[in-house]
Amino acid sequence: QVPLVESGGGLVQAGGSLRLSCAASGHTFTSDAMGWFRQFPGKEREFVAHISSSGGTTVYADSVKGRFTISRDNAKATVYLQMNSLKPEDTAVYYCAEYYRDTYYYSSAYRYWGQGTQVTVSS
Repeated sequence: QVPLVESGGGLVQAGGSLRLSCAASGHTFTSDAMGWFRQFPGKEREFVAHISSSGGTTVYADSVKGRFTISRDNAKATVYLQMNSLKPEDTAVYYCAEYYRDTYYYSSAYRYWGQGTQVTVSS
């Protein structure tokens, strides 16, 4: 029910960087853990990163570890995904989501989703 709006996607060359933003509204943002997922054409959504409500704990998929950084600014009710050293295989639609319960790397653990933002990385 809490609206989530992603922005910051675009077209970059391999090795480049992008920063995605996810702006949230509602009254419980600061108490919610958040995550980023991505979806390749014809495939299920894939876990990218997760951050605790305070920002003190972050976890990453092995495919992005060391290259991507998830962060949040609770005063601005915004979650970020800094993506460095981008590869063509990172090309996907990226979604932010509000965590609900259970295992954080399953999409079913999240109850609210943004509309997605396209990231395209050229060779």
